Amino acid sequence: MDRLGGSALHHAVACRILGRHLARNGATAAVRVPEAGETGRADLTFTRGGRARAVKVKADPYFGTDPGKIADRRLTFYRREGSDYAFEAISHSVTRQPGWIFNSEADDLYYYFLALGQPEREVAALVAEPDDVFFGELAVDRDDLHVIRMAPLRQWFEASFEQYTPRPVLVGDHSAWYRIVPRAVLAAAVPVTVTGSVFRAADG
Repeated sequence: MDRLGGSALHHAVACRILGRHLARNGATAAVRVPEAGETGRADLTFTRGGRARAVKVKADPYFGTDPGKIADRRLTFYRREGSDYAFEAISHSVTRQPGWIFNSEADDLYYYFLALGQPEREVAALVAEPDDVFFGELAVDRDDLHVIRMAPLRQWFEASFEQYTPRPVLVGDHSAWYRIVPRAVLAAAVPVTVTGSVFRAADG
């Protein structure tokens, strides 16, 4: 299998951390790797107390606060902290395929702010390692999990997304289009559960 890079790598790291977090909190969790071009399938599934849930994971590196690390171009997944969410409205700029916020089968969105203080090549090497190495050596500078139910989020987004700034994001060999929504605006419209840092608990 080719080594992951870019946003796909950051996403894989986030899914692995969140899968471990769920397992440490009494859930039976499974992580899946989406096929190229998929937007609808869930990234995680878990069962707790007899209830099954499907999860879409959105990893966001805009959570850094260290000026030196922010300025270090080797740190692909360490960006200055923002105050927004980014939701994929169009997954492919040429085909105009709808983004995951419109067609995801997930019950919940796990929006995971994750700032990594390591160069991308080091992160890529760690993904192939067993859990003790991965969790022991991954340099998570800051993380924060926000849980949002997908149905009310989608309903609000469908009615409101054109009000918010579009931004192209390179995904592999093509661009996707995201809408940038201030966190405070979404929190006033849709329930958001702010879980806080989950990496240290998953690492333990």
